[in-house]
Amino acid sequence: MAAVPPPMETLRRAVGSLGVLDWIRLGVLAAGLVFVATGLLPAGTARASIGRIAPLLLFLFSVIILAELTKEAGVFDAIAQRMARAGRGNYAALFLLCVAFASLTTIFLNLDTTAVLLTPVMLALAARARIATLPLAMTTVWLANTASLLLPVSNLTNLLAADRVALQTRAFAARMWLPQVAVLAVTMALLWAFYWRRGMRGEDAYDPPGPAPVRDRVLFSATGIACLMFIGAILAGVHTGVQLGIAATAAAAVAAAAFAVRDRSVLRPVLIPWQLLVFVTGLFLVVPTLERFGLDDVMRAFVGHDGDAAGAFRAAFSGAGLSNVLNNLPAYVAGESAVPASNKDQLLSLLIGTNVGPVITPWGSLATLLWFEWCRRWDVRVPIRKFVVTGTVLAIAGCGASVGALLLTR
Repeated sequence: MAAVPPPMETLRRAVGSLGVLDWIRLGVLAAGLVFVATGLLPAGTARASIGRIAPLLLFLFSVIILAELTKEAGVFDAIAQRMARAGRGNYAALFLLCVAFASLTTIFLNLDTTAVLLTPVMLALAARARIATLPLAMTTVWLANTASLLLPVSNLTNLLAADRVALQTRAFAARMWLPQVAVLAVTMALLWAFYWRRGMRGEDAYDPPGPAPVRDRVLFSATGIACLMFIGAILAGVHTGVQLGIAATAAAAVAAAAFAVRDRSVLRPVLIPWQLLVFVTGLFLVVPTLERFGLDDVMRAFVGHDGDAAGAFRAAFSGAGLSNVLNNLPAYVAGESAVPASNKDQLLSLLIGTNVGPVITPWGSLATLLWFEWCRRWDVRVPIRKFVVTGTVLAIAGCGASVGALLLTR
């Protein structure tokens, strides 16, 4: 029997495995706890803030595990390979298929799922098909952000906004479908111009990869069914944080049960997205503290309180700007408190800015941070200057088109 390492050795290894992003997330939580312990954030305010996001944390916990098990079963890889084969060596066809795959994953399974799980799939696809990596990588990170407007489940900020403006899933989608279409059109045009056109990708055609066998068809089918269950629950009208958490947990339980029977080795603690849970919890302690000491006033000065078209554009671009300075989650939370409850268009415009806008800096959104980490692991060189310049164009054009479309749905 193998010797069990002593607790201190286990702790040392765990600490040694932490990356820079992990320490930042832990630091945010530690700062939040210090604020509560010192009274800078009253305990009652802290409880209310955590109580608001508790159902959302359950949703994030479950949907990431569901997506991770789906990836382990080979569902994402199979879809990616079939996309490449369906493209038949034609880059334009592959582009449309990749856009559809990344958009649907973001819309139904959350933008962080796209960043965490679709990024390695796309990078592996590039290697198998022997095509340039950067176009596929940029498609993933841009659509992880810009395709996250349509449904409350697409982004944590959407869940917060839907609760604030009292819009259920279908009503939320009715307001956001045109902004989503508008920003997808802008994203596709800029992706092609900056990354996918002939002069950028360097080839006229690619060689489709051969078919890959499914390792375990039972797991493949079970996880696919679990995902369809979750998507079905969304389409059936599940909309509150509690309901979404229950639906995601039920779907994840189906997938986990299949692995418990077929391959227990996959069910490891590493499946738990502790980094995301720690970061979000910390933010919802830090941001209310900053609001008590002036952040509210700053956001009111930037966002304003006008409910007209000018106020909508102002809110969107203020949210986008602050997202790229700080991060989109605290930017939305701070901006939300500055927008009068009656100004629904202004609040939804702020949401557009904090969803579409964080594509300029590496820390603009958690999805972008996760994407950069995957690119680092795969040794993908991301030209920072080009990333910032093209992201700025996308943020300005995307936010402008989306807010304009939103105002048409009033």
